[in-house]
Amino acid sequence: MTAVAQAVTDLLLSRIRDVPDYPKPGVLFKDITPLLADPEAFTALTDVLAGLCSAHGATKIVGLEARGFILAAPVAVRAGLGFIPVRKAGKLPGATLRQAYELEYGTAEIEVHAEDLDAGDRVMVIDDVLATGGTAEASIELIRRAGAEVAGVAVLMELGFLPGRARLEPALNGAPLTALITV
Repeated sequence: MTAVAQAVTDLLLSRIRDVPDYPKPGVLFKDITPLLADPEAFTALTDVLAGLCSAHGATKIVGLEARGFILAAPVAVRAGLGFIPVRKAGKLPGATLRQAYELEYGTAEIEVHAEDLDAGDRVMVIDDVLATGGTAEASIELIRRAGAEVAGVAVLMELGFLPGRARLEPALNGAPLTALITV
């Protein structure tokens, strides 16, 4: 890691607050709101993610509901690319593609507007945290069902003690998965 990359990582880490016992006892929640409130840190994060989009040849950016929207939208603006929201089922009007996925205790569904992705698009998926990988895996499936290609997945934080990376690797089919911070 270069000195500049280490400085950015240190800056980002310094702005992530640990909240013990949230949302339930025994959980150490990683709160990114201090990072978002700091213009230097938020700009650094946006620049790094925009650079990844450029390096991987992305033509569009998907942000995953809800915190992924906060990160992905400014990255799309900075990179000069379109932003596509992937939402919980039932939140988008019009024609959508829907994908179900497994949660720890049940299932959920996400959607994307069918017309927002085209064959030939190279799509970067951006989210705040990679935990179990279910939402990211479902978004990859939606992107491919729309006829587009996955340029990669980028997250601010990866919870390394959970199986998200292992779950995503087969779905990525060689596309890169970048976590700026692993905890």
